Amino acid sequence: MLRELEKAEQKWGGSNKLIDQWLKNRRKLLVHYCQIAGLPPYGKSEKSLPSFEHVKSFCDLLVDYVSEGHFEVYDRVVNACSEYGESSKTLAQQVLPKITPTTNAALDFNDKYAETQDDIVLYQLDKDLSELAHNMETRFELEDELLEVLHRKHSEHTQQA
Repeated sequence: MLRELEKAEQKWGGSNKLIDQWLKNRRKLLVHYCQIAGLPPYGKSEKSLPSFEHVKSFCDLLVDYVSEGHFEVYDRVVNACSEYGESSKTLAQQVLPKITPTTNAALDFNDKYAETQDDIVLYQLDKDLSELAHNMETRFELEDELLEVLHRKHSEHTQQA
């Protein structure tokens, strides 16, 4: 997922402040994910559960990220796509409903872990993080599809002008 993020940053970084902030927040979320999942370079030699505070911090970033998409970024992307014609707007509107299940998965994860103080719940964290990673990977691919539509149409429009 980090490699895909680097590609997205190279492709769309610097083109728009909102997109730059969004990609920065995606990076922060992925780094935090790697930390609580114990993935390289954040792995530990001994196997242990992350702290409750660390999990809560990750949940906060997760909810902030999905909220930012739904309440700020997606509407702006759809509006920008509509400037480049009905086909772009329609395509953007077709992608958005596919993102909803990934939002629900993130919110379910948050509901389970954000306020837990129970070690027994944390024993399920690895499995739930794996499922969350799959959902977030799908989400990132769909978000990148939205950005690609916007980028492609913007580039075509700029070349025609």
